Amino acid sequence: MPNNSREQILSGVRANIPREPVERPQIPVFRRADAHLKSTFEKHLQEAGGAAHDVENRTEAQAKLASLHPTAQVICSAVPEIPGTRRAEAIRDPHELADVDVGVVRAQFGVAESGAVWLTQEDLIVNGLGFLSQHLVVLLDPNEIVADMHDAYARVRLDRTAYGCFMMGPSATGDIEATLVHGAQGARSLNLLFLSRSSL
Repeated sequence: MPNNSREQILSGVRANIPREPVERPQIPVFRRADAHLKSTFEKHLQEAGGAAHDVENRTEAQAKLASLHPTAQVICSAVPEIPGTRRAEAIRDPHELADVDVGVVRAQFGVAESGAVWLTQEDLIVNGLGFLSQHLVVLLDPNEIVADMHDAYARVRLDRTAYGCFMMGPSATGDIEATLVHGAQGARSLNLLFLSRSSL
């Protein structure tokens, strides 16, 4: 007879393992109207402290970044559309990101119901780029917005990446005196540029 709580719990689990394989439950499909995905995404991104901007091509994207961050000295880019002053591919140690003013990445897709974007280590190249940069600029194809997290999880492929995260706006905390502070544990601002992949 087990003589401690841990062993009692484990013994109980072992004794009740189904003898026959059990199918995983099916997740129902929730259908939502998707006529206003972009505007819904923008609204929720703004509520999270971020901002969205429409740009037509890489030239406009570079101009918008320059207007958003005119004093930026170090722009570390993980995208071909914006060269930056430093390439993420050249980073060998995350400590090299300590002086990054602006990090530039491209999200795989956005989620309208929350204003979140999905980023993997392949998108970030160096995972720390999304968190050590003072400011973030995220490119997103406006055609790559899903309605909700049910649709989002249908697209997430954790079997194809070692790391991925949903990011929603800049870093924020409201723990101290119930005052909202941005940039407490990460990027102080997040600007999203709607730029189609076909604009390359």
